[in-house]
Amino acid sequence: MIIRRIGIIGRTYRHVQRYRQILTVLFKYGFGDLVDTLKIEQYLEIGLQMISRKRREKIGRLSRAERVRMALEELGPTFIKMGQILSTRPDLLPVEFIRELGKLQDNVPPFGFDQAKKIIETELGAPLQDIFMNFDETPVASASLGQVHEALLAEDEEVVVKVQRPGIRKTIEVDMEIMLHLATLMERHLEGWNVHRPTKVVEEFARTLEKEMDYTAEASHMQTFSKHFKGEHTVYVPKVYRGVTTDRVLTMEKIVGIKVSRIDLLEKRGFDKEKIAARGADLIMKQIFVHGFFHADPHPGNIFILPDNVICYLDFGMMGRIGRQTREDFADLIMGIVHQDESSAVNA
Repeated sequence: MIIRRIGIIGRTYRHVQRYRQILTVLFKYGFGDLVDTLKIEQYLEIGLQMISRKRREKIGRLSRAERVRMALEELGPTFIKMGQILSTRPDLLPVEFIRELGKLQDNVPPFGFDQAKKIIETELGAPLQDIFMNFDETPVASASLGQVHEALLAEDEEVVVKVQRPGIRKTIEVDMEIMLHLATLMERHLEGWNVHRPTKVVEEFARTLEKEMDYTAEASHMQTFSKHFKGEHTVYVPKVYRGVTTDRVLTMEKIVGIKVSRIDLLEKRGFDKEKIAARGADLIMKQIFVHGFFHADPHPGNIFILPDNVICYLDFGMMGRIGRQTREDFADLIMGIVHQDESSAVNA
């Protein structure tokens, strides 16, 4: 994904319209001072009179962190994703913002079955009924980038099919260019923000999103992760069906389990929480220090617990790699901290 600077490409119609939407949401949630400071009011034709006094008074009773979360949710997929990633960066944001951004939800309505069917048939080059014996028209999940349908392959194998949201690439491209412009203005006009280099954060975010929108890359990640833990009885990786997978359609084994966040249900079903926690810690250590290839989006919605306390990861769109030397340095740092050896920790 090539994100261009708005100052270079000019204010195209698509940028101006979206910019107005973004600025209106900022005003709505009480961030008009930020709009003034960044000197971007020329993009806004709708004034504060469009926002009811009652609404503004209600917003005023919320914390700044809550208002940031609500604004991001209203701004849609790109901004929700950005917030979710920032929720893992305590080096950039105060703890109250980290906690609030951790609540971000993809409140995105599903798109129509006709659109999903068209995408699948175009991507796979065959009528839907020739690919699947059965295909549930109602999605079981809908998120920022796509939605998931249950289906049945000809071999009676139960699968789920992730279909990318139509037009999402163009939407993200426009949002990223505006986001880069806002980050540039933050570095220029907000005292101290140039140290955090928000433009670099946005550029890294763009690279992450580009990878996440390539479902063939996600399929490869799943297969690589599966090979790394082959023979391990504590972790399970769903099977991926490469023959019915493209960069916009991903077909994988259907998993039936319990979300790791459902502590009450895990207890009711007799799962061993201590064993799950120990296995989870061991799994993280092996990803980082043994394989140098780790799941970079391990929030509770992406981790299921299967019978016998087996941990199952879902959604391999965001993965990270760590080189051997970095792994060794990181290990030395941890050992120095554990043994309270300041010299070793500093040298690492």
